[in-house]
Amino acid sequence: MNYPCELSDQPSQPVLSIRTRSAVENLPQVLGQAYLTVLRYLAEIGEQPAGPPFAAYYNMDMQDLDLEIGFPVAKALTGRNEIQPSEIPAGKQATCLYQGPYRQIEPAYQALMQWIQEKGLLPTGAAYEFYLNDPRETPESELLTKIAFPLKG
Repeated sequence: MNYPCELSDQPSQPVLSIRTRSAVENLPQVLGQAYLTVLRYLAEIGEQPAGPPFAAYYNMDMQDLDLEIGFPVAKALTGRNEIQPSEIPAGKQATCLYQGPYRQIEPAYQALMQWIQEKGLLPTGAAYEFYLNDPRETPESELLTKIAFPLKG
């Protein structure tokens, strides 16, 4: 498959998110619950997401993933309980667009990592996934995920 990779400049993006840990097999439930919690809070305070839901992965330990799960927002907002204000940092990112079932995303990660290496770029170690369509309304084969690796320098 072809995984289009590119370099982009990301402005800082305020988010409301939940930081948690999970094993990879529990991700569907953990992500779903976190998105629902953040969406309910946004509705309660009269705000809307300013973009698609995301998950940030701060490690790749499949049994103990360090995750940040949430939504971009138009401006910095206050959180409550486990929902905290944060931001996707400004800077250069290497990105790749993947189409297909979430559980088969690994080749897109490998393609992006190879592309980064070939370009002589250095990732920060975090990885973001932006879920561009709704898995409740979209066939698995048509799910779109944007993978982004923030870069050093």
